[in-house]
Amino acid sequence: MGKSFPHSFEVCKCKHVTLGEVIHSIKERDAKSIDEIGNLTDAGTCCKCCQSSEKDFGTEKMELYLEEIVNKFIK
Repeated sequence: MGKSFPHSFEVCKCKHVTLGEVIHSIKERDAKSIDEIGNLTDAGTCCKCCQSSEKDFGTEKMELYLEEIVNKFIK
């Protein structure tokens, strides 16, 4: 995650989940995985493109993936 993103950045376009909501699910609601983040926020539960670059089948790649967020915030 080399670029800085505002908390209002939409990580999951299908479910309209923001980076702030994802971080909140990790820091305040103790999510420890992409699946747990999905259970709490719905992020990554539809097409799954936002989960990782490997799962992104879109012609225009995502700027930020849930996998990157998990790697940064969950040790």
